[in-house]
Amino acid sequence: MKTVCRACMHQCSLKPEQRGICKARKNEGGKIICENYGQVTSLSLDPIEKKPLKMFRQGSQILSVGSYGCNLRCPFCQNHEISMAFKRNDSQTVETVFISPQALAEEAKKCARSMENIGVAFTYNEPLVGWEYVRDTAKLVKDMGMVNVLVTNGTASREVLEEILPYVDAMNIDLKAFTGETYQKYGGDLESVKEFIVRSAGSCHVELTTLIVPGENDAAKEMEEEARWIASVEESVGRKLPLHVTRFFPRYHMRDREATEVQRVYELAKKAREYLSYVFVGNC
Repeated sequence: MKTVCRACMHQCSLKPEQRGICKARKNEGGKIICENYGQVTSLSLDPIEKKPLKMFRQGSQILSVGSYGCNLRCPFCQNHEISMAFKRNDSQTVETVFISPQALAEEAKKCARSMENIGVAFTYNEPLVGWEYVRDTAKLVKDMGMVNVLVTNGTASREVLEEILPYVDAMNIDLKAFTGETYQKYGGDLESVKEFIVRSAGSCHVELTTLIVPGENDAAKEMEEEARWIASVEESVGRKLPLHVTRFFPRYHMRDREATEVQRVYELAKKAREYLSYVFVGNC
């Protein structure tokens, strides 16, 4: 008997023992389980600016944690070694260490005392394919007086978003393109991401990132449409949304093209500034 996973827009209908597109969620005995719960692939104390967040707790350090799995298939993924990893029978294609929510929160508190850490950032892979771990850990982090940051592709379902929003202080959301066709190529849905951004921006600090990939999303018209839409969101939620316009480097399945020209990144950032107050250039 199939069971529907409602974690994201894919709504995977899974047979017993079958995993979803994200490779992190599974039908086990008729119940969808979070198979990557607490399975940590990466743990590092990072500057908050690396998330990237430019207008939230500048100069701070934050304990960054990631697992494995993602519900998109971006051919330029910078973390494909873990985002595209999954379990094969009883073995995994990436090494993990189990860290419980309590243990992670306590480690964050320890780093707060010794290295002025401000909290936990859920990042590296797509955190919300394992949203239960994000929720459970974030609650504890909040209770300890620290902050939670989410770095996400913004494709989680509204149900999942409402579960985690009370505990999230800031997000960086990838806005990978501004056409439905491009999102379909990556296995996503632009309208779902736009809805996610609007709801999140009404609840916490949100910054957006668009990676400029040659031949994919580097048209001035597309950037203009994106910036105009972000400006309309700013007006509706009553707060500014910083946009990071970043340079692509050949990665994963996109090693067939050159890095984005620096001048092009600056040109698109300039176009975005016609509508937005805070536009930052990255990877240049």
